Amino acid sequence: MPATTLDCKGHTVAAGDRVRILAITPDPDLDEDDLDLFMDMIGSTCDVERIDEDGAAWVAVWWNCSEGNLMTQVGLYPRQMEKVAG
Repeated sequence: MPATTLDCKGHTVAAGDRVRILAITPDPDLDEDDLDLFMDMIGSTCDVERIDEDGAAWVAVWWNCSEGNLMTQVGLYPRQMEKVAG
């Protein structure tokens, strides 16, 4: 499994780095409510949890919903994220 990947500007990204979500590729089978949650992730800044074997950086976003807290994870490819300082 790769330990690093790249962001949209060619900067190295590793687990623990912070990235800004620029775009996502949602599952076409998502219902409208779930799709809205994923689309609302764009612009969020998150910590990278892991890099998978395909080089995607996985991040988690936490939401406060009427049912309690909800976590959504998404894998980002280089064109979909930008590394941020700090």
